Amino acid sequence: MQPKLNRLLRALAREGLEVAYDGRLYSVRLLGDAHAPPAEVLLPPDLPVEGKAFQQLAQLAALRHPGGGEVLRVRATPDFHPGDSGVAIGSVLHTRGLVVPGAIGTDINCGMRLHVADISVEDFLAKRSAFVERMKGHYFFGTRDVTMASRASEALLRDGVQGWLLETLEQPLGCAGRADLAQLDAEVSRIHLGGGLKGHPRWAPESFTREGLVRDAGLATIGGGNHFVEVQRVEAVEDRARAWDWGVREGQLAFMIHSGSRDVGKHVGVAWQDRARQAWPAGTPLPASGILPLGDARLVTEYLEAEATAANYAFLNRLLLAELLRQTLRELFGDVEAPLVYDVPHNLTLPYEGGWLARKGACPAGAEQPVIIPGSMGATSFLMVGCGDARALESASHGAGRARSRFSLSRGGADQSEAALGLTGVDCITLRAERRVEEAPAAYKPIRPVVDAQVEAGIVREVARLSPLLTFKA
Repeated sequence: MQPKLNRLLRALAREGLEVAYDGRLYSVRLLGDAHAPPAEVLLPPDLPVEGKAFQQLAQLAALRHPGGGEVLRVRATPDFHPGDSGVAIGSVLHTRGLVVPGAIGTDINCGMRLHVADISVEDFLAKRSAFVERMKGHYFFGTRDVTMASRASEALLRDGVQGWLLETLEQPLGCAGRADLAQLDAEVSRIHLGGGLKGHPRWAPESFTREGLVRDAGLATIGGGNHFVEVQRVEAVEDRARAWDWGVREGQLAFMIHSGSRDVGKHVGVAWQDRARQAWPAGTPLPASGILPLGDARLVTEYLEAEATAANYAFLNRLLLAELLRQTLRELFGDVEAPLVYDVPHNLTLPYEGGWLARKGACPAGAEQPVIIPGSMGATSFLMVGCGDARALESASHGAGRARSRFSLSRGGADQSEAALGLTGVDCITLRAERRVEEAPAAYKPIRPVVDAQVEAGIVREVARLSPLLTFKA
């Protein structure tokens, strides 16, 4: 064992962790907790080990509920890093008899959506200014119109994109009135889970269930943090047959969307973390981690329905963000199809092998399924195909992972030059100067080692690479 690794393992042991490393996978659990399954972390040797993230992962594996249920397995993707809620980003949790609202948090069904368009980069850049001004209006200044009838709103919350489409076909309002609804309907099969789970309007804020027209200021918005809309170029295709089948060609324009359930997810996530605390058996000590599972079968069922409600909203949020961009391309370039490649969630609890699988910042990577792994706004993004690897819990990373906190980048004394932040040549469209700094390429780990580690482990295979042209950050 290398001396440096020896020192690392001793340091982690001093933090109360039992850690082993086989050259590719770390195995971690709390010292003295032989009943907890060891959590596994796929981490290439050249990426840093973060003790806080390891601690959060071990605490997740050690979860118990006085009423029963168990944690079966915990896995982390190579982009994993500490989470503000006590759950590391990149965690994948397999349970039976209990679910953990905190393992999803408030950004329910945050996910990725990718479209391609047969427009050359040269033609696009020639109209860049007109495109940017129109999209700034939609994304930043509220010129978008996402009005819908209350029936469509309730159908969305209950059944997802398909429910919304059925009601919208009868009464298309706002930007839906300019959309090709037949195309949207045909693209549902390219949304993970068909873009809908079994939700219920009762879990949404009251404003969504009022009679008459619903004008929601949150729909078709990007959100803060690491969320974005990015215009890209298909730089290279590695799996030509699969890319052809998915409609992806070298030289195409592409646009990638990373957003979630906005205020609906926050409403559900906060309410259910509070409810988990209220439901904890009186007189039983709370877990030191602050992460509270639900063990009561009725509460589990209700939480999953509430989570599904927010997830349905997120599917439509990404669809409308993309539709506004697609409509703008059509205004500028004529009859552009710009088909959907895939839409995939990475913050969701789903049935898995007789129990539940909660992914927190991890992308489903089932066999033959498209997987979208974005880089920073100065780095390549990857379109992959999943291999259905059981040891990885059929999960892949959802990015490169943060290397530096937002505070460390923006604090006084930090080098905020373009070169130091990796922003040279980066075209970032935002109304907030601090957003460019907080989300600069220097904030993130290099994407290539993260992707290569997963390819070598048989989790995903590369289909295509996409390079950024310009990025919208709210």
